[in-house]
Amino acid sequence: MQKYVNRGQLKIAQPLHKFINDQALPGSQVDEAHFWLSLEQILQQYTSRNNALLKYRETIQQKLDGYHKAKRPIMGPDYVNFLEEIGYLAEEPENCTISTSNVDDEVCSMAGPQLVVPINNARYALNACNARWGSLYDALYGTNVIAHDDGAETGTQYNPIRGQKVIEKAREWLDVMLPLATGSHRDAVAYTIENDNLVIHLSNKNSTQLADIEQWQGFTGELSAPSSLLFRHNGLHLEIAFDSTHPVGKSDPAGIKDVTLESALSTIMDCEDSVAAVDAEDKVLVYSNWLGLMKGTLSTTLQKNGKSITRTMQNDKTFTPSPFNSAKSPLCLSGRSLMFVRNVGLHMYSDAVLLNDEPVPEGILDGVITSLIGKHDILGNTKYKNSDKGSIYIVKPKMHGPDEVAYTNELFASIEDALGLERFTLKMGIMDEERRTSVNLKACIAQATNRVVFINTGFLDRTGDEIHTSMHAGAFADKADLKTLPWIGAYERSNVATGIACGLSGKAQIGKGMWPVPDDMLTMMTSKISHPLAGATTAWVPSPTAATLHALHYHQVDVFDKHNNIVDVSIAARPEILTIPLLEKNLTPQQIQHELDNNVQGILGYVVRWVHMGIGCSKVPDINHIGLMEDRATLRISSQHIANWLLHGLVNAAQIEQCMLKMASLVDEQNKDDPHYLPMGPAPQNSYGFQAAKKLIMEGQQQPNGYTEFVLHDMRRKMKLNAN
Repeated sequence: MQKYVNRGQLKIAQPLHKFINDQALPGSQVDEAHFWLSLEQILQQYTSRNNALLKYRETIQQKLDGYHKAKRPIMGPDYVNFLEEIGYLAEEPENCTISTSNVDDEVCSMAGPQLVVPINNARYALNACNARWGSLYDALYGTNVIAHDDGAETGTQYNPIRGQKVIEKAREWLDVMLPLATGSHRDAVAYTIENDNLVIHLSNKNSTQLADIEQWQGFTGELSAPSSLLFRHNGLHLEIAFDSTHPVGKSDPAGIKDVTLESALSTIMDCEDSVAAVDAEDKVLVYSNWLGLMKGTLSTTLQKNGKSITRTMQNDKTFTPSPFNSAKSPLCLSGRSLMFVRNVGLHMYSDAVLLNDEPVPEGILDGVITSLIGKHDILGNTKYKNSDKGSIYIVKPKMHGPDEVAYTNELFASIEDALGLERFTLKMGIMDEERRTSVNLKACIAQATNRVVFINTGFLDRTGDEIHTSMHAGAFADKADLKTLPWIGAYERSNVATGIACGLSGKAQIGKGMWPVPDDMLTMMTSKISHPLAGATTAWVPSPTAATLHALHYHQVDVFDKHNNIVDVSIAARPEILTIPLLEKNLTPQQIQHELDNNVQGILGYVVRWVHMGIGCSKVPDINHIGLMEDRATLRISSQHIANWLLHGLVNAAQIEQCMLKMASLVDEQNKDDPHYLPMGPAPQNSYGFQAAKKLIMEGQQQPNGYTEFVLHDMRRKMKLNAN
């Protein structure tokens, strides 16, 4: 049983109470008594409002269910009028322009990749933080961007044939990023600085310079023989490093040992969908890692090649400015990704703190504590600065419509007052992942014009909500078709266009979703360029390597230039966004079974690791044994999809049960080499993971908004209790 400490009307779990008092408060200029009293007052002020907003969600859903059960029109004026009558569609403001100030360059004026990582995993968090710079050579050598054939295979030893292909490919990219006045980097044999100018010597004995000489920003080492050269293109930096004695550099005509790219400009340190944090013990780990990141002290030790390695946060990079750079000497660039923190949504409650003996809204708890921790960065209690502008960046997920954004905006103001932060220190990221937010995005932004620094889209959560919202309208299309139907394209276009219309360009991020296949970088390179082409200033990637490769897309596309040709289509896009993507073709029994198998395998593969092992995000093999990055968003769409087909008779309970038993054996087989994995067989009915998956499917209609957290948390807590 959890033991609590009494503070006024609050009861605080002992480990959380100790962490706050001993670690988070010292140096924050917030008195202990004041903090706990302020937390109590904020909880008393906002808990009832939080409850009311969730009740309103439930009321809205009941009205939608009733409408669809009555078989009323699902398109056209009648449907739109109904949505307006029940408050689902808000009146769109004529003019909405954000005025967010003190925003760091990585967020407002630079375009590049973004990582999202579970903050309870210190190694992942540090890898992401340190992914601000990435080796292009390593990214090319270690992935399928370069084919593993014709002698260019990877192995335990360096393969010079593959290395040569890497060098050639990198030289091609240098032509994209650093065009020469004449000739090509492929023919460069030396880079020298002569008379304060950068000269590139070519194999034909000619020499040239950059087409835009101001791209050269700085260097390290001696002017006569620089160790590296720093450049800038489309707002992103890249560094060419030289060492003719290096195993790679000695095989390069110009002695280049590596090309390093500015990669993950920002990282979302996630307390939500990628994290399995179900009690006070778990939350303390989440908060303590965030504190370590804000203070610059987070470290972790791992074993690699038989050696113990301690990983910490990267130092800044320092250069001597070039004659074309107006920066003061020395030129210092951050060695770390700018960090956001993603709090949980309004629907989550935590017994880590009790108010009047009742669990409190976990989103309020996250808001207060992550902001308290973020204040250490504001005060300079850190080895490494996160925000040069004095801001704390909080992504707020799963908000439904403008009323919930307004509530969050007011909550943030109360947190600022309680912690002694200037107004609008707390910046807000609005995740456009719920249907009622998508069709009211401009009205949502209008409720926080002084805080908004981020909007984005995401297919998985957005589709999960799409299905649950219109659960009774009919059977939904299979998942492959869902990605191609008009509603998703309209949603993606409207998000960017609305962001630009609301003045986010040059002031805030406009983001796109995750590339899910971390082992297939070749396909990512051919497809994910669509995100910057669509006007997204950032997009999610699954690894530091993917960030380095995706950064190349932002060298190919000047995103801010794209914004000049994007017009506001928010109202025009509404009819398409509101078009419910129902099944419009007859499926064979084999097609239905294939879809069911695919969904069930994915659910079990993710849930069993969440419930049994406390892993909220990992690479999970799909039914074809391809590793996919999975978090709760994947689970939401898959469980809701089966629940919808069950409701409309495409599948039945016995069929689902049989499929689950078959797929449980497959998932166990896929994980047999993991020593920490707890198999579901031979008695899956006694497996907490199996039972959680079954409950999510069979009771999918009853899960609020199709969310999976309630079932997962309950089963994970039972699993932890049983293990103890």
